Amino acid sequence: MATRIKDSRIDTSVPPGRRRWREAVPNDRLAYVVKDLLRGMTRGMQIRLMDHAVSYGYWAFLRVLWEHDGITQRELSDYAGVTEPTTYSALRAMESLGYISRQKLPSNLRNVCILLTPEGRALKDKLIPLAEELNSVAIGGIAPRDVAIFRKTAITMMKNLEVDEFRMNRTLPPLRKVG
Repeated sequence: MATRIKDSRIDTSVPPGRRRWREAVPNDRLAYVVKDLLRGMTRGMQIRLMDHAVSYGYWAFLRVLWEHDGITQRELSDYAGVTEPTTYSALRAMESLGYISRQKLPSNLRNVCILLTPEGRALKDKLIPLAEELNSVAIGGIAPRDVAIFRKTAITMMKNLEVDEFRMNRTLPPLRKVG
């Protein structure tokens, strides 16, 4: 029978399933750190949205529409950073829930504007505080100066990766076409 040795380096304030690789590979690549941070932020937001019966999949679209109500589906896809088929599916569901409506533009009947309904607009006052709460939890104990440095650094890294992708003159194909 193996004896378990207590390791003082292990953070016992975090549930064991959440520590994963951080302790096993403490100096691993930055991609894993970012991936785990994103996973934690996503889970935190999903948990908060559940109380309002809002799917996390609608979050990206609602955030854009609260700032740019009345844009086309293509513009919404671009702003949200998702494919048009993904946007179409989400919008169908959001329309059935009464969060949005679609309206053809008189100037171009092929283009359809996505408009928030009063119910969709009212979600802003309920959901934005949840995102702000999650951000506060995430940055708890971190100096404001360090948060600003992190934000600036992350944005620079994103720009670097966008330039690299452009320089390579390649984009990812839709996932269904990846073998």
